[in-house]
Amino acid sequence: MGALVTLDLPDDSPMRDLPWIITFGPLGADDEWEPVVCGPYERAHALGLAEAVVAEEQLMAVVEPLLPALTPEEIRGEIAAAQVAAEDETAQADLYGDFEDVIDDELELAAEREPEPQPANPPDREEVRAGLARIAALLTATGG
Repeated sequence: MGALVTLDLPDDSPMRDLPWIITFGPLGADDEWEPVVCGPYERAHALGLAEAVVAEEQLMAVVEPLLPALTPEEIRGEIAAAQVAAEDETAQADLYGDFEDVIDDELELAAEREPEPQPANPPDREEVRAGLARIAALLTATGG
């Protein structure tokens, strides 16, 4: 079984209505290959598809919204925020050390204690196509 990572959003979050993508990548450090990005999907479809894949494969799936950036300045702002976050993470690792071994052990212990969850039924082709049509309509709407 793999791992699924996504945002924990309140039910009324406007981000739920954005198109979502799934990035699949290797779960272990021993496995190296380029991540695969799929989407866009509606959030529920992205989560269902990602759950179905990681339930059977040792993969990491990151489900995240597509945040529309409309100007180069907005894109630069997102890049700068990501760089600051990476620097903060590096500074914390330097300060507190690397806890990857501890995290791996904790994940293994948690997996042994919890029953293996059954994945939700993924959406079928027609549900995904209908979702894509709704996303296309959303993206091409001329907000009044």
